[in-house]
Amino acid sequence: MIGIEIFSGPGGMGLGAKYAGIDVALAVEKNAYAAQTYLANHSDTTVVVDDIQNINEFRYEKKGEQTILFGGPPCQGYSKSNRKTRSNENPKNWLFLEFMRTINVVNPDWIVIENVPGLKGLDNGFFLEKICNDLHSLGYTPNFKILNAVNFGVPQRRDRIFIVASRDGIAFEFPTGSFVDNHVSVADALFDLPKLENGTKEDSLKYRHKAKSEYAKLMRGNLRKATQNYVSKNSDLVIERYKHIKQGNNWNDIPLELMSNYKDHTRCHHGIYRRLKEDEPAFVIANYRKSMLIHPTDNRGLSVREAARLQSFPDTYKFFGSLDQKQQQVGNAVPPLLAKAVFEQIMKN
Repeated sequence: MIGIEIFSGPGGMGLGAKYAGIDVALAVEKNAYAAQTYLANHSDTTVVVDDIQNINEFRYEKKGEQTILFGGPPCQGYSKSNRKTRSNENPKNWLFLEFMRTINVVNPDWIVIENVPGLKGLDNGFFLEKICNDLHSLGYTPNFKILNAVNFGVPQRRDRIFIVASRDGIAFEFPTGSFVDNHVSVADALFDLPKLENGTKEDSLKYRHKAKSEYAKLMRGNLRKATQNYVSKNSDLVIERYKHIKQGNNWNDIPLELMSNYKDHTRCHHGIYRRLKEDEPAFVIANYRKSMLIHPTDNRGLSVREAARLQSFPDTYKFFGSLDQKQQQVGNAVPPLLAKAVFEQIMKN
């Protein structure tokens, strides 16, 4: 099966597709740094650096195989954390129309659209209904489901909605996941990685010890060193706040005198200043620098490699751009192991 990815980001969904045996021939991403990341890790894929709205032709070798079009349109407009523009007045919420236009150009056998679960309830389900109706009008049979990455071997509780549509009238049945009763923990994912400090900027360091969990072994492969051990440098005040927060807790553990620069600290989002629990999967890895997500045992933020591990990117995967850009790419990505499960299920049809 030949894959075409749009809104590709750094390539988490594309990596999952490749894991499932799909030949991803072409990817489109307008952010130059995310596109650079994609190309560096997917050397067999042609990466087009442009806005999908500017592209009217897709050139790739068809080889007589079935084609699958997939991708995740920008999701900020659908996110529950976005309280200002979660409506049909946000132009970003209409980028799914580019999917419909691209479908007309490519005429794929399968379509996979990925997004945040907030898409389901936004405007009383208007957008989800619109997407499914548009797919029906184009001759496809769509189905959708919210999947949690933690049930597919990803050490993170991360809900995503997937819309899968077949041109051949197949009523797609979603995978259930083989990790429902044996979730991968933060300790399984991170504790073999190098010991780091606040503000560490080491490109390559030896692993702390041999990989003990099956997950760590999977992520490491045959590597001897971990790369991209980049940690944001927080101020002394922020580090002092970290010291008071217990595993699984958030800013509520911080003494009032350390929160005096907040106009009203009681209005802080529950996801701010959260420390990971080592014996459980991670909270959602989104923009983990801005939310001040804390390492389970160290008083610091996560490194790029640690965050990538929690997203199920292998240690061979490298991200490009400034530190902020690397962190954003990791946080925005689709967990490859979650994507792999969806694509493997499609390949069975």
